[in-house]
Order: sequence, then C-alpha cells, then structure tokens
Amino acid sequence: MTVQTPQPHTQPILPLSTLLLMATACGLCAGANYFNQPLLHSMAQSLQISDALASSTVTMAQVSYGLGLLFLVPLGDMLERRGLVLALMLLAACGMLASGISGLTGSFALLAGGTLMAGVFSVAAQVLVPMAATFAAPGASGRAVGLVMSGLLIGILASRSVAGILSDLGGWSTVYWVGAACTALMAVLLSRALPRAAPTAPVSYGAVMQSLAVLIRQYPRLRSRALIGGLGFATVSVLFSTMALLLAGPQFRLSDMEIGLIGIAGIAGALMANVAGRMADKGLEQHTTLAGAVLLLLGWLALWLGGTSLWWFLAGMLVVDGALQALHISNQNVIYALAPEARSRINAVYMTTYFIGASIGSALGSWAWLGQGWTGTSIMGLVLGLATLAMVCRDRQLVHQKPSTR
Repeated sequence: MTVQTPQPHTQPILPLSTLLLMATACGLCAGANYFNQPLLHSMAQSLQISDALASSTVTMAQVSYGLGLLFLVPLGDMLERRGLVLALMLLAACGMLASGISGLTGSFALLAGGTLMAGVFSVAAQVLVPMAATFAAPGASGRAVGLVMSGLLIGILASRSVAGILSDLGGWSTVYWVGAACTALMAVLLSRALPRAAPTAPVSYGAVMQSLAVLIRQYPRLRSRALIGGLGFATVSVLFSTMALLLAGPQFRLSDMEIGLIGIAGIAGALMANVAGRMADKGLEQHTTLAGAVLLLLGWLALWLGGTSLWWFLAGMLVVDGALQALHISNQNVIYALAPEARSRINAVYMTTYFIGASIGSALGSWAWLGQGWTGTSIMGLVLGLATLAMVCRDRQLVHQKPSTR
C-alpha cells in the first residue's frame, strides 16, 4: 500500500492553553472508565443487585475501552482527526448520560449500556495524544505529549476520588451527570481550539488492521512487553474492582467519599512514572521492569494484611500502583524503539493488550471476591503477580537472543 507523506509546510503550533485543554479532555475521557470503582456498593444497594453484578461494570468499562483502542483508534490515520475527536467525545458523553439516567430509573441494563458506550468512545484520548506531537513547536513534541499524558494519568487517578465526593453530595449517579456535561463542554471548547488535522496515512481500514497483525508476528518483544503490561494491569485491576466492596463492608464501613479520598493516595504512584522514565533514559529499563514485577508481589502481601488494617491497605495500594507505572513506562520505552516508523500501530497493539488484561483482572477479582472474600482476592492478585514476573523473565531471555528474533 502507498502511504502519503505530508509535504513540509507551515502548520499551526498549539499554544499552552490548547495543550492544557487537551490534557483535561484526556483526563475526562480516561477517568470516566473509573468513576464506578468507588461506587460499587452504592450501585448495588440503589439498583438492588448483587455486589458481584455491580462490580461487573468495571469489567465492562475496561473491555469496551480495549475494543475502542483496537477498532477506533486506527481511524486516526484515515479520517480528519479533529472531527474524529469531537465525535468520539460527544458519543462518550451520551454514554455517561445514559449511566446517570439509570440512577433515576433503577435500570441496571441502562447502566451497563451507558458504561459500554462511554468506554468504547472514550478512546478519544488516544487520538489526542499523537495530535499533541504533530502540532507541537519544533523540538518540543516530547514536552507536549508529556503534558497531555499527565492529564490522562491524573484523570484516571483522581476520578475515583471525585466520584466518591460527588456520590456523597448527590448520590452515585451525580458523577455521570457532571461527567457528561463536562465532556460535552470540553468537546465544544476543543472544536474552537484544535486545528484541522488531515489524515497522515489515508489508506484503507483493512490495510491498517492487517498491519497490526504483521507487527505482532514480526516482533517477539512486542508480544512479551504487551503481555507484561496486560498481566501487570490485570494484577492491579483485581484490587480496583474489589477495594470498594472491602472498604464499604463490615470491617471498615467507609462512605463513598472516604473510599474516593483513599484513591487520592494513588496519585503518589504517578511519581514512579518519572523515576521509570529517567531509568529508561539511562538504559536501565530491564532493571526497572524487574523491580516493578517484584514490587507487585510485595504490594499484594501488604494488601493481604490490609484486609484487617487500613494502614497496610494504603501501603499495599501505593506499592502496586507505583509498580504498575514502572512496568508501563519501561514497556513503552522498549516497544517504541522496535519500529519508530510504526509507533502508533505498535501503541495500539500494546494498549489493547493492556486493557484486555485489565478487564480479565477485574473479572477474576470479582469472581475471587464472590468465592472467598478478601483472602481469595489477595491470592488472585499474587497469582497474577507471579505470572507477570514469569513474563518479565521471558522478556529478559529475548534480550540476549539474536536481533532477528526479537
């Protein structure tokens, strides 16, 4: 297939105000998939469903986001990207609106539908990130992407806290009403601020999807690093799909607001992203990856004790969150070096695997909680942590193989 390379021309450079808007939009879109995590107990009581059924919405959000990554993000190479971003954000806002209405009607089916819709279309964030690099000032693409990505990460981490606070103020569905309004407003603001972005590779959808399979076959370390990311996120998703059930239960009896505020502690884990980035710049990503895998296991040992101690729970949550950031940043550093000319497609493969792992982890966490409570959940976290460590060891073997095999 023939890929048309844009000819050099003068193009607009995004000012800081627009980059901040993009960062906020990324945070809103990504965070919407995490609104439900501190609200599961309240959802179950309000809709008169089981805790397990309520926690299934966590899996739904992550599965739908993974599908959006795989099937919608490649459209950024085929369609005008500003229009694509705006359409995706407005559709995501409609999904949040449906989830908010479910709180009034008492319909779990409507909540499930809204969760799936918001999840699949919130991948607008993954279209905005490469736009930041495209329209950055010369020599400043890294800083532009870093700023937008920081908004995405903060949105994910802060969303649980915001959801808990709004739930205490106006009920669990309040966060969905607010999220829908803010996302729609952000789409309007971006429509005025973003420049038009013509397709970078106007090829057929089938050709783009076919190239993803070629990359997977061609690069064993793309497969190993994607599996490290997927297993690592699965391990952490076991925690996030069940923590509200533990903290709201008879052992701790915390409110939605208190559970949400505990989630703020997870922002400290974002500091590990900077540490991991500096380590990768020094060529130490293998050591960082191994440290992340070991920290996952240590974190789950602390979380096991956290079944009866809030302090142990907080310590364990901080450790596993930081460990995931170490794995994620190291993974990205490795895979982007495999084929610099195909970074967006490589990222689609990696991020799809990443969120499929999250959805599997959420489902396994809910299943373990239903069967054996927090003890079963902790064992599941440890088992997935061991699987992550095993894949890290496999990746280390690939490093020492011939270049043609990795």
